[in-house]
Amino acid sequence: MLEMSPSKQAAAWLGSFSHALESGDVPAASNLFVDDCYWRDLLTFTWTVTTVEGREAIADMLKSTLATTKPAAWQLTGEATSDEGTIEAWFTFETAAATGQGIMRLRDGRCRTLFTAMTDLKGFEERRGAARPLGVRHKADPERETWSEARAREARELGVTEQPYCLVIGGGQGGIMLGARLRQLGVPTIVIEKNARPGDSWRNRYRTLVLHDPVWYDHLPYIPFPDNWPVFTPKDKMGDWLEMYTRVMELNYWVATRCLSASYDEAEKEWTVVVDRVGQRITLKPKHIVFATGAYGPPRNIDLPGSDQFKGELLHSSQYASGEKFRGKKVAVIGAASSGHDVCVDLWESGADVTMIQRSPTTVVKSDTLMQVGFEIFSEEALARGITTEKADMIVAATPFALVPKGQRALYDVIRARDAEFYERLAASGFALDFGDDETGLLMKAYRTGSGYYIDVGASDLIIDGKVGIRSGVAIKSLTAKGILFEDGSELEADAIVACTGYQSMNENVAALVSREVADKVGPCWGLGSGVRGDPGPWQGELRNMWKPTAQEALWFHGGNLALSRFYSKYVALQIKARMEGIETPVYGAPSNARR
Repeated sequence: MLEMSPSKQAAAWLGSFSHALESGDVPAASNLFVDDCYWRDLLTFTWTVTTVEGREAIADMLKSTLATTKPAAWQLTGEATSDEGTIEAWFTFETAAATGQGIMRLRDGRCRTLFTAMTDLKGFEERRGAARPLGVRHKADPERETWSEARAREARELGVTEQPYCLVIGGGQGGIMLGARLRQLGVPTIVIEKNARPGDSWRNRYRTLVLHDPVWYDHLPYIPFPDNWPVFTPKDKMGDWLEMYTRVMELNYWVATRCLSASYDEAEKEWTVVVDRVGQRITLKPKHIVFATGAYGPPRNIDLPGSDQFKGELLHSSQYASGEKFRGKKVAVIGAASSGHDVCVDLWESGADVTMIQRSPTTVVKSDTLMQVGFEIFSEEALARGITTEKADMIVAATPFALVPKGQRALYDVIRARDAEFYERLAASGFALDFGDDETGLLMKAYRTGSGYYIDVGASDLIIDGKVGIRSGVAIKSLTAKGILFEDGSELEADAIVACTGYQSMNENVAALVSREVADKVGPCWGLGSGVRGDPGPWQGELRNMWKPTAQEALWFHGGNLALSRFYSKYVALQIKARMEGIETPVYGAPSNARR
C-alpha cells in the first residue's frame, strides 16, 4: 500500500478533528492528540493567550469553550511538509466571532502541537488591501471636511469633549505599535508619552546604542523598514522611524504627558485617569488602560552599603546618557548583562578607565554567530524562500514555551562548539560564563527573567584584551569614599559607579499609579514560572500577564522587544476591539497572578 503524502495525512487529520468538534464529540477530538501534546491558542477558543498541555487539559478546555466558539470551515492552506517523521501543515478556520489560522504538527498520525490564532473579528475586519478606505468622497459639497481638517478636529476633541475608549500609558515602541493596531480597528485611543518627542526613549540612551537584533526581526506592523535599512539599527535612526510612524499611522499621541493616577470604577466599568499634559492637568475616562512601559517596570536599585560615603557619582543605567563627561576618570560598572556591556563600551570609547563588576555568570553569544544560526527564519535568505516576517512570527508562536528549551539546548551545543576558542579566551580573562541553569542559553533567559545575557557586538574583545577590567566571583561589601570595597578585602578606586542592575516588574508601575492592592492582585509580569532563580513557579506555560486579561478588569500589559511588540500588539488590540463592540469574550482559565 502506498504511503499517504504529508498533505493527505494532514487533510485526513484535520477532517477528523473538524468532524469531532462540529459534532461536539470532545473525547473523539482529544483522542486525535498524542499523550504529550500541546495546544497553544491566541484568542480563538479561549479569548486569552494560553497553552493547554496534555489530552486531559485539551478535553477540559473544549468542554468549556466549544459551545460558544462553534468552530467550522477548517481548511488546509498550501502543501504540508515532513521532517524526521513530523508533518507540519497550515490551515484556516472560523469561529462564531472570528476567522483564524493555525499550524498543526503531527506525529504518527496524531497531533503533537496545535496552534490557533485569531486573524480578524467578523464584521470588524481591518480596512486594508482590497478593503482599504477610498480616502475621498467624489461629490461637490460646501460642507466638505478634508483629511487634515478631520485630523485636527479629532486631535482637539479626543480627551476633551470625547473620551478615548483605550488609554495606552507609554509611547515607546510597544505603545506606538499597539496604538497603530487599535487605530486600524477603529478603537478611539490616546497614547501618552512622558518624553518631548516620539522616539525619545531611544534617542535619550547612550550615544553608541545600536539594536542587537537584525532588521528582519524588528519590523513594525503595516510599514516594514525599507530594503536599504541597516541590519542593525542605530538608536537615533530608530527614534526618527518611530516619530515618522506615529505621524503616518495617524496616532493620537500626546507627548510631554505623564500619568499621575488611575482608579477603576467597578460599577461604571470605567477608569478615571489624571494626566499632566505639558503642565495642564486633564482627567480622562477610558474604558481600558494598557501599560506599555517596556518589558519591565521602574529601575531596580540594589542596596549598596556606604553609598552615602562615596564621594563620586553614583547612577543607575537608566540615568546614563554618555561617557563623555567621564573621560580620563575611573568608572566601575556594576552588572554584566546587555546594558553593562554597552555602557562599558561607551565609556571606553569616551576615554574612561572602565572596570566591569560581574555579580553572576552571563550568557554571551557572538552577534555574527547568532545571525547565522539563530535567526534563520528572520533573514534575507528566509525571504528568498518565501518566509516573510509575518510567516516567521507564526512559526515561532506555534512552538509552545514548554518545547522551546530542547531546541535551544541543541542550538547552544552548536554555538559553543563553533566559538569554543572565543569562550576559552573570555573565560581566561576572568569573565564568568554560563548558558543558563539547563544549558538553554540566551532566549530562555530572556523569557524567564529578562536578564543575564549579552549579544556580543564588541565588548567581549575589550574584556579579553584587558581594555575593560573585570571583577568577578567576589561580592561587594560596601562603598567607600574613594570606590568599592569587596568581601575579599580588595578595593577598587572609582570616580563614578554606573549600576546596570535592571528593572522591576511592570506591575510596580501599577503600584505607583493605581494602588499597591491592585498591583499585588495582578501580580508580577514576565517569566514562565520555570522555577529557576528569578522566575518563581508554578509553571504558567505563557509569559505572566502579558498581552491577555489580568486579575484586574480592563487593565492590560503590552511590551517586549520589537518582534514581540509587533506580533502581540495585534492580539491585545483584537481583545479590546471585541469588548468595545460588545462581542462576548468568555475567557478560559484564571489570570496569571501572584496568588496562583
